[in-house]
Amino acid sequence: QVQLGESGGGLVQAGGSLRLSCAAAGRTFSTMGWFRQAPGKEREFVSAITWSGENAGYADSVKGRFTISRDNAKNTVYLQMNRLKPEDTAVYYCAASTIMTVSPRVGAYDYWGQGTQVTVSS
Repeated sequence: QVQLGESGGGLVQAGGSLRLSCAAAGRTFSTMGWFRQAPGKEREFVSAITWSGENAGYADSVKGRFTISRDNAKNTVYLQMNRLKPEDTAVYYCAASTIMTVSPRVGAYDYWGQGTQVTVSS
């Protein structure tokens, strides 16, 4: 059974840092990434990375502050979030795809985690 398990969310002050982790079980994925959803808003792309790590993409709103990486031996993807802002507050979802393409579309990802809450206080 395929599962994605996120961890690392929490409450942090503006300007602080958090690192999210997502461990995949049951199979490996060509592309893994992160989306987020704030209350009353649609789920939006944050970042994604392909198996080799050579291709990675970021939303404009997080470029220069967030860094995605993956450890294929652990079947895990990470999101290092620095200089956090209150507008980063959302539930962050891990996503995985069997296709080797970094895509910002929700529909491009086949599997999803349950989400982890990130709250940034001002």
